[in-house]
Amino acid sequence: MHYEILNNAVQLINDDVVLAEVTFPEVKPGIVDINHTVVDHSLRGQGIASILMTMVANELMNSNRKATCSCSYAVKWFSEHPEFQALLID
Repeated sequence: MHYEILNNAVQLINDDVVLAEVTFPEVKPGIVDINHTVVDHSLRGQGIASILMTMVANELMNSNRKATCSCSYAVKWFSEHPEFQALLID
C-alpha cells in the first residue's frame, strides 16, 4: 500500500485499487472544497481518514491554498485539529 498526492485528491492505493481517498477540487483560484472522504470498510477505524486529511492539510500549506469543507468528516477533522484552522476560509 502507498499514498499518492494528486492535484485534487489524496489516495491510499493497493495493487492499483484506491482503498481510501479525500478529494478537494479547486472551486476558485487558490481555494479548494474538501468534498469527499471515503475509506474501504476493511480499513475503517484505523485512522486512515485522519492520515489522509493531514496530508491534504500539508498539501494546502505547501501550495499556499485555502479550503472550505462540504464533507462532514473534514468539518469534524478540522474542529479537532486547531493547528490547521488557518487553512479554512469562512
